[in-house]
Amino acid sequence: MHRSAKRLASLLTCAAVPVLLVAGCSGSDGKSSGDSTPSGSSSAASSPSPTVAAAKFKKLPNPCEAFSKDTLNKLLPKVKDAAGSQGKSTDTASRGACSWSSSDDQGVDGTQFRWLDVAFQRYDSDPTIGSGEKRATDFYTQQINDAKATQGAKKVAAVPTAGTGDAATAISYDVNKDDNDFKNTTIVARTANIVVTLNYNGAGMAGADTPNGNDLLKAAQAAAKEAVTTATKANQG
Repeated sequence: MHRSAKRLASLLTCAAVPVLLVAGCSGSDGKSSGDSTPSGSSSAASSPSPTVAAAKFKKLPNPCEAFSKDTLNKLLPKVKDAAGSQGKSTDTASRGACSWSSSDDQGVDGTQFRWLDVAFQRYDSDPTIGSGEKRATDFYTQQINDAKATQGAKKVAAVPTAGTGDAATAISYDVNKDDNDFKNTTIVARTANIVVTLNYNGAGMAGADTPNGNDLLKAAQAAAKEAVTTATKANQG
């Protein structure tokens, strides 16, 4: 067959192929326009999955066992229930809380009220979100900001708390509730992938003197340090 006739036959054959397959027809030079591999397909298939460092701590302590009896007696004279009231949690390995209260009736001098609670929050590492430590750091910052923004809070002050985990901040403020002046302290501490949030407040009721805010702050700082140590010990052995 004459060369021009062969070329015409080839073009006619290719034209008869359905449109979706036209890219695979050979041209006059014998090369196929469908032979090349789509750019980036091989590199995309071989791209490794993102990884993050494993979380340091795998569990939490019983929150109602965060403090020694001596600590509870110091912070809560005449505590109503030394065993504490444990908060409900659907995942005790990730979160837990406990609270206590006390009312020290001093007769004609009124009553000294105290409240203490502690909450533990633990984060695992997640390649799609971040390391457990990063997630805990974000929550640590959020808790500090939330404490500073407490409704009705006055004379808000925040100070670093040394020797308590990897980072710790104490937020103190005054709140008037039910005609009583409360002195409040919130300690937020982070150790690796665990965040400890402690609230301690007190008020003088029925004519009792308002407690000294600095005394409450120092007691709360010591208790927060103990709670962080308890969290660390829960992951030993």
